[in-house]
Amino acid sequence: MLNTPQDVIHRMQRDIADSYDEELELELDDRELDPETLLPAGGRSDEEKEARRAYFRELFRLQAELVKLQDWVVHTGHRVVILFEGRDAAGKGGVIKRIAQRLNPRVCRVVALPAPNDRERTQWYFQRYVCHLPAAGEIVLFDRSWYNRAGVERVMGFCTDAEYEEFFQTVPEFERMLVRSGVQLIKYWFSISDEEQNARFLARLHDPLKQWKLSPMDLESRRRWEEYTKAKEIMLERTHIPEARWWVVQGVDKKKARLNCIAHLLSQIPYEEVQRPSIALPEREYHEDYVRRPVPEEIIVPERY
Repeated sequence: MLNTPQDVIHRMQRDIADSYDEELELELDDRELDPETLLPAGGRSDEEKEARRAYFRELFRLQAELVKLQDWVVHTGHRVVILFEGRDAAGKGGVIKRIAQRLNPRVCRVVALPAPNDRERTQWYFQRYVCHLPAAGEIVLFDRSWYNRAGVERVMGFCTDAEYEEFFQTVPEFERMLVRSGVQLIKYWFSISDEEQNARFLARLHDPLKQWKLSPMDLESRRRWEEYTKAKEIMLERTHIPEARWWVVQGVDKKKARLNCIAHLLSQIPYEEVQRPSIALPEREYHEDYVRRPVPEEIIVPERY
């Protein structure tokens, strides 16, 4: 349990600082810029500064490996599905963002489905997920997946007991069928402590740019912490199969969780570096009869900056 208000404040500050680093990561080029020179340290100790520099160095190295993995997937026609599950605010979105950040969106797609509509509720449960599965040379990252039925739907009463039991009877066979068809299926559960989730929720509550992340379901999940824990334990026990096993990522430290997850993901796929053919930029052609037309003033965006 949290002992003092100062502990809560410290966790909130750490989460907000991590958010700034998140934006910085989107802008940095690891071969040209030093992250330490672009963002004030904000009172960090020397040890914290060095840990932050080490994090960025390792993140960029792993992202370079993800690019190699992407090239191999395209070259071989491999198909990969990665499921990201876990408690609200456990860091799933952060690691998904960093995996996809430097990859081709035509190769690596993120799927985050909303709640099913009235029509989808009448379909076979897995039907709306099937259409998002990868073709040859594609990677699909599910930001929550068919395991909603074992988690939020169960806890919040959105499915019947019969539907819940049918899910557990069906999902192992569904996943075995995917694997037999040549799809590599990797499943991650992000685990955080009660205290850490509380701090992250409070940080979101006080950050206008992140308040949208706090849905009514997120808030209700705080109250039902123990129910979600029981549902998670049942889910892992009943769906951990040799063909598609679960991997648990310890997510209390966001940065370590990202690095650990990406490194583990790379270890699960037998990729090799694909040699790219050399590319020469062609000369631009010029034609004497070509005159570039001026752009009409009324359609030009005002230059305010």
